Amino acid sequence: MAQKSGLEALDIDALSSEQQEKLKQFKINTRIANEKYLRSHPEVEMVLGEFLREVLLKRPGDIREFAAGKS
Repeated sequence: MAQKSGLEALDIDALSSEQQEKLKQFKINTRIANEKYLRSHPEVEMVLGEFLREVLLKRPGDIREFAAGKS
């Protein structure tokens, strides 16, 4: 039997319309803040690109261990 992830039966009415609107605005504001941060720190893209390149070249079995520098 497949393991459940907890997302099988989302209850779209669990949040009131006011809560849904607040959540939507929170998500928008978070994306804007993240975009501003990434634009002001181009080194983040360089670090992530280098890490991804190393992962694809070395194809470690345990990416978490690889990222921690233990493999």
